[in-house]
Amino acid sequence: MGMFGCTGALRALMLAFGLLWLVPEAQVSARTPLSPGGAVLIKKSIEPFGRTTAILSEGGLRDKWLGLQRRIADDLVQLALCEGDREGCISPAALKFLAVVDDAKARDGRARLGAVNRAVNLAIRPADDLVQYGAIDLWASPLMTFANNAGDCEDYAIAKFVALRLAGMAPEDLRIVIMHDALRGEDHAVTAARLDGRWLTLDNRRMMMVADTDVRNYRPTFVIDEAGVRRYVDTTLVAEAVLR
Repeated sequence: MGMFGCTGALRALMLAFGLLWLVPEAQVSARTPLSPGGAVLIKKSIEPFGRTTAILSEGGLRDKWLGLQRRIADDLVQLALCEGDREGCISPAALKFLAVVDDAKARDGRARLGAVNRAVNLAIRPADDLVQYGAIDLWASPLMTFANNAGDCEDYAIAKFVALRLAGMAPEDLRIVIMHDALRGEDHAVTAARLDGRWLTLDNRRMMMVADTDVRNYRPTFVIDEAGVRRYVDTTLVAEAVLR
């Protein structure tokens, strides 16, 4: 919808962004389940890693994303207020986040992506959710993360995702990807941004952006955008389902 491409205050974007967060549930409910797992076959090849995906219509990960969307909508209210009156802004976290967005807006292409990746990586120190929030896995909104100056991998990814949207990137060119780290035996989250038809990963573990085709020792499991949560599926199983 290009809601972050408007020139002017974030206030004008707030309502549009909030409405967009409400779209996924209605879209999902209108689809036909592919399997008992609550997934629906959709497009292949346009996602990071070029693999087939299926929409999740239920489950803990989808619920977690919907809850985060509501917190992001609250953040946008605070950001809109601070963007319109920075001197009167009562949120240091909002001012810090807006500075990241402002710097990104002043750049184009790869320089914009690199600026956000570096700024967020430097602004946040690694921290465990259990230590910070007393929860095993809490997905924090950008202002929660910037207020604490700390977060885990998905908090970095969420902050970059929102910052790049506010800086003007189109929704179809942004994703959050959850991957399984085969070496460490744990899950990891990154932001993926498409530039000139190529997906680049923005990772809190490195300043350098790496193309999805060059990522090693990670297996992508889920991909998230404003339209909802999708899981990567085995292409052989998809082919069999289509032929039935």
